[in-house]
Formats: sequence, structure tokens, C-alpha cells
Amino acid sequence: MIHLHELKPAPGAVKQKRRLGRGPGSGRGKTSGRGQKGQKAYAGHRLYVGFEGGQMPLHRRLPKRGFHNPFRKEYQIINLDQLEEKFEDGAVITPHVLFEKRLIHSLREPVKILARGDLKKALTVRAHAFSKKAKEKIESAGGKVEVMN
Repeated sequence: MIHLHELKPAPGAVKQKRRLGRGPGSGRGKTSGRGQKGQKAYAGHRLYVGFEGGQMPLHRRLPKRGFHNPFRKEYQIINLDQLEEKFEDGAVITPHVLFEKRLIHSLREPVKILARGDLKKALTVRAHAFSKKAKEKIESAGGKVEVMN
């Protein structure tokens, strides 16, 4: 049995801290590994990420294009051929059922049903959104469409 006071890190996992500026014999005396003079040799130097020595940095030279909509809704997409393959006639399909069958990866994101493939079974489908064509195909097969909010 192992006791708490016997625990040790794996060999080689713990390195000693470099002690800078402790004389010529240490190998890191005098300039403490910073070399001679220059912006990076002095105390308090701080260069921002992407600094190019005063030259206009690349991230400011390149043109900016496009727009990212922070309010965009990302749907998890399910097609009718997947429903045809995985479900029996008369089944009630909800996001929970789709999640259990691993057709979607999350219950937090909304689900949208699209019309790829044919549907011959009468299914009751509850989802957050449907394409027009998918709605038509489900209803023509004798199923029901229920929009969740």
C-alpha cells in the first residue's frame, strides 16, 4: 500500500530552476543569458506578439475582409435518408432520440431536418427547423412535422 508521504514525481519530471547572475563560475553570470545590450537585454523589456522591430507587422499589412456574425445559429443537420434507415414506421423522433442513436452530437444545439433521400415511413418528427422540401416529404409519407422552439 502507498502512503501519501511516499509519493514522488517521476524521475526527470522535476527540473531545477536556472539561477541567473551568480558569478562567472555558474555559466550564467554577468549578462544572465541575455547577451550584450539591445532592447531585450534591459530590465522591463516587453515586446508584443507579432512585433517586427518597428517594421509594420504582417497582421497589420494584410487586408481585412469579411464579417463574422456572432449571433449566427449553427444547426445540427439530419437528412431524411438517415431517418428512413434508423427508424421504424410510426416512430416519434425528437432530439433526445437522435442523440441516443448518435445521429447528433449535442442536445444544446438546435436540429434541422433536410430533404436528402426519400421517406416511405410515417414518422412524427420534432425538430427546431425543417426545410420546405423535407416538410413536404414527411407529410406526403403520412407523417407529422412539429417545430420546437
